[in-house]
Amino acid sequence: MTVERLAFRQFRNLAEDAVEPDPGINVIYGENAQGKTNLLEAVWLFTGGHSFRGTKDAELPRLVDGKSAAEAALSMRVFSEGRTQELRLLFQNGRRSSVINGVEKRNGSALVGKFCAVIFSPEHLLLVKEGPARRRSFLDGALCQMKPSFARTLSHYNRALLQRNTLLKDAVRHPELLDTLDIWNERLVLFGVDVVLERIAFCRALSPRAAEIYRGIAQGKEEISLDYAPFDGADTPDALREHFSQSLRRLEKADFRAGFTSVGPHRDDLDIRIDGLSARTYGSQGQQRSIVLALKLAEADVLFAATGERPVILLDDVMSELDTSRRDYLLNHIEGRQVFLTCCDPETVRLMGKGKRFSVSGGKIQAAPPAGG
Repeated sequence: MTVERLAFRQFRNLAEDAVEPDPGINVIYGENAQGKTNLLEAVWLFTGGHSFRGTKDAELPRLVDGKSAAEAALSMRVFSEGRTQELRLLFQNGRRSSVINGVEKRNGSALVGKFCAVIFSPEHLLLVKEGPARRRSFLDGALCQMKPSFARTLSHYNRALLQRNTLLKDAVRHPELLDTLDIWNERLVLFGVDVVLERIAFCRALSPRAAEIYRGIAQGKEEISLDYAPFDGADTPDALREHFSQSLRRLEKADFRAGFTSVGPHRDDLDIRIDGLSARTYGSQGQQRSIVLALKLAEADVLFAATGERPVILLDDVMSELDTSRRDYLLNHIEGRQVFLTCCDPETVRLMGKGKRFSVSGGKIQAAPPAGG
């Protein structure tokens, strides 16, 4: 999967223009608040998902004299599924619509599956730094791109979890509600087992690839390991059903007192270690950043193995706190993938051995002389 051309009109602060990126590495550089991340955001929106910055669609049109423009438009020519395809996005009145190869669609979600990307932004450092919820979100986000059916299963699980938690809270005033607890336990187990099995399979594919990539980034000086093993390491449908059911029954009184469900895939964690120690507790800023990079690049490889299409890789402000050897790895040793990378430091650009460079200033994008030229 390769972006051949990206055009934008009235989008964020970007001047109306178009860029034709390299099929390999693309570095977008310039001072802060000039529009570099806006360019990556434009690419990401073609996945059909929401902005990775948490921005609402109504906030995407360009501000003109303090007011949002009536609409913003993006268009992309992308090579995927063995052919060149034309994709468009229109943001108007807080809503988005799309056009796929000339066919109009009512919403942007119609693009899901047409274009696939993996994003790293500074916020993703919280994947290592913060609690289990961030790591669960990483696993589930990747699985939703790989398998739309997983998103439905996860949604069913979360609805059952909400119903069970509501019952536990209401049962204080209405004890008779506890007679229906078994129903919600069964639904939690039904969908929860599928969620866990998918996560286990994904982690088993992700772990060796992430370790290999991290080894390259760290020049072989450190090793990372990943471990996702809920319910005492059970990994078959029958064993997981038995463990989950038993745990729900064993903790039923404690859950009633607490008013929430204390066990299940919504409480699981992905254990990340560096040289055998907790990366969250003992990893430096540079090591934690390198780990997230390795996870994101490995995610792209797993998605490729599952879909047959290599996702475009978007790396926002990735270079800070990385030493020269780690920067060199990202710029010159990522093969077979299209990468968009933003940075502020001109020295980073000089490390490039190939690819294209784009400078951004005041929303204006200019192609710089080619790398190595």
